[in-house]
Amino acid sequence: MSDTDPAIRTDIPHSARIWNYWMGGKDNYDIDRVVGDASLEIDPDISAMAVQSRQFLIRAVRFLAGEVGLRQFLDIGTGLPTMQNTHEVAQGIAPEAKVVYVDNDPLVLAHARALLTTTTEEGVTTYVDADFHEPENILVSARQVLNFSQPVGVMFMGVLGHARSYEDMRHIVRTVLDAVPSGSYLVFWDGTVDNPNYVKLCEEYTKSGGVPYEPRTQEQLAAVFEGLELVEPGFVPITRWRVDPAQVGSIQDVSAYGGVARKP
Repeated sequence: MSDTDPAIRTDIPHSARIWNYWMGGKDNYDIDRVVGDASLEIDPDISAMAVQSRQFLIRAVRFLAGEVGLRQFLDIGTGLPTMQNTHEVAQGIAPEAKVVYVDNDPLVLAHARALLTTTTEEGVTTYVDADFHEPENILVSARQVLNFSQPVGVMFMGVLGHARSYEDMRHIVRTVLDAVPSGSYLVFWDGTVDNPNYVKLCEEYTKSGGVPYEPRTQEQLAAVFEGLELVEPGFVPITRWRVDPAQVGSIQDVSAYGGVARKP
């Protein structure tokens, strides 16, 4: 990646780079840091959301690879690689696990080619360049790596707010889930409207030229799990999903809910 890559705009803010900045990463530009700092003034809790969302991912993947025994993962809208990515967590438990990442962002693609594409004698990690608004195309590419006759862990981590409408969001998730067999799992989290500062932050980000992100109500997000079997503790703040009992009460809640559910 370079600043001169014509596909990568460094003059407008980018949600993946801002997220990377909040998590202490280095894959961001001045415009991202400016918007990131301004966002913290609007909602000081947003950096905590970035950190806690990664912790939720780690716990969820450990549960699926360890307790459930899943060996296939489809991570849609993966964003920039950071620490403890899906394949690192899954293959740390089951080296034979196959992980397919999906994104259509040029910046993410540049990093993914270097960091998220590996094949070993045991496992596979690969990247699909596709728009999550076109789930049918995602499935065509994913089938080249994953065996859709066996259970798959389908992941939407903080990206469904980018869906053009609530109906589009439901369609995207349902299309992918309809393609995977019984015993597959859905993992997702997304921002909610509970915190007015977070809602304002999303509005300001859109005004700054970023890809629109619409936080939704808890009820709207929970409906994504209709027809699935929610794993305990259910659809909850991401900071409360299967955390270490010793940490209960010490972790700051954020305006994000998530859960894990099994396809019957």
